[in-house]
Amino acid sequence: MKFVDEATIIVEAGKGGHGCLSFRREKYVPKGGPDGGDGGDGGSVYLEADDALNTLIDYRFQRKYKAQNGEPGAGRNCSGSKGEDMVLPVPVGTTVVDMDTHEVLGDLTRAGERLKVAQGGFHGLGNTRFKSSVNRAPRQTTPGSEGEARNLRLELKVLADVGLLGMPNAGKSTFIRSVSAARPKVANYPFTTLVPNLGVVSVQAHQSFVIADIPGLIEGAAEGAGLGIRFLKHLVRTRLLLHLVDVAPYDGSSPAESVQAIAAELEKFSETLSNRERWLVLNKVDMVAEEDREAHCQAIIDELDWQGPVFRISALSGEGTKPLTQAVMRWIEARAEEESQNPEVAEQERQRRAQMDEEARARIEAERAARRAARKNDDDDDDDFDDDDYDVEVVYAPE
Repeated sequence: MKFVDEATIIVEAGKGGHGCLSFRREKYVPKGGPDGGDGGDGGSVYLEADDALNTLIDYRFQRKYKAQNGEPGAGRNCSGSKGEDMVLPVPVGTTVVDMDTHEVLGDLTRAGERLKVAQGGFHGLGNTRFKSSVNRAPRQTTPGSEGEARNLRLELKVLADVGLLGMPNAGKSTFIRSVSAARPKVANYPFTTLVPNLGVVSVQAHQSFVIADIPGLIEGAAEGAGLGIRFLKHLVRTRLLLHLVDVAPYDGSSPAESVQAIAAELEKFSETLSNRERWLVLNKVDMVAEEDREAHCQAIIDELDWQGPVFRISALSGEGTKPLTQAVMRWIEARAEEESQNPEVAEQERQRRAQMDEEARARIEAERAARRAARKNDDDDDDDFDDDDYDVEVVYAPE
C-alpha cells in the first residue's frame, strides 16, 4: 500500500430539519390547536483514530464528506429524525489543521480517540413551541441551521520513541532490521528507504520501544535536494534521536563532515528539533581493521568535538547493538518517570512538541511555495521560446 502522510479534505455537517407548521384537525374538535413538531438535528462529522490504518491514501481519492441532514418535523407533534453522524477513520498520529484559519483542531494519538471537526446544524422549532395563552394559533416556526463546513489538512506523523538520522547508506535500515522484526528494504545504493519504517525493539520481557527509520538526508535537503526534508516531520514526536554515521564510506567522504551536514539540515528544518537529545552512533566499525578501529573512531569524535553519548556498532553483524538498545531503554524509562512525577516537565515536553510541529509545518509550506515558484518560472521560460534562438528551421504542417 502506498504511504501517504498528508491529505486535504472538505467536511460538511448536515443541516438541521425545519420546524413544522400544523394544526390538529379532528372530527368534532373544531379548535384542535397547533401540533407542528420540531425538526431533527443535522449529523456531525468526526475523525476517529484507528490503529489498523497506517496511511491517508483513501483521502486522496475522495476529498468531500457530508453528514446526513436532519429530517423536518411533522404534524401530530412528530419530531424529525436526527441526521446520522459521519465518522471518518484516520491513522493514529494524525494532526488535524483548519486550512482557512491555520488552527490545529486536534491531535489523535490514541486508538479510539475521536475528534469532532464539523458541528451538525440545530433543529428548527415547530409552531407548537410558540403556543401561549395569548397566542392560541401560532403560525411561527424556525428553520434548521446550516451545518458547519471546514477545509481540513490531515497530517500523519508516525508515533515512535526513537528516530534515526543519517546520510543515505549510513546503515539505518540495516540497524532497524538487526534490532527489531521490521524488514525494510536494504540495498547497496542511496535512497533505498523511500517512506518511514517502524520497528518495535524488545529489550527484555515487558520492555520495548518503537524506533522510526526515515529516508536519508543529504546536504541541501532543505532546498529540495534528494528526497527533501518533508519526512523529518515524522521525528517531532520522538523523544530521542540516534545519528548513524558510516565510519568507512565507500566514496571516501569524511564521516565528521557528513554528521555536520545533517545537523545543519536539521537546524534549517526546526531549531527546536535540532536541540533534541541526540546520540552519535558510529556504524560499520567492522569495515575498519581491529587494530585501527579505536583510533579511527576517536578521530571522528575529536573532529566533531562531540560531547554527548557515543556508541560503536556494526548493524550488519549485530556488534554493539545490544548495549545501545539497553541504554536507549533506560533513557526512555527515566524520561517517562520524570514526566509522570513532575507535571512541569510534562508540560514543557508538550509545548516543545507543539513548537516543533509549528516549525515543521512552516518549513514544509515554505519549501512547497519555493517549488511552485520554480515551476511557474519554468513555465514562463517555455512561453518565451523563440525559434530564432536555435539554428533550426521550423516547418508547420498544413491543416
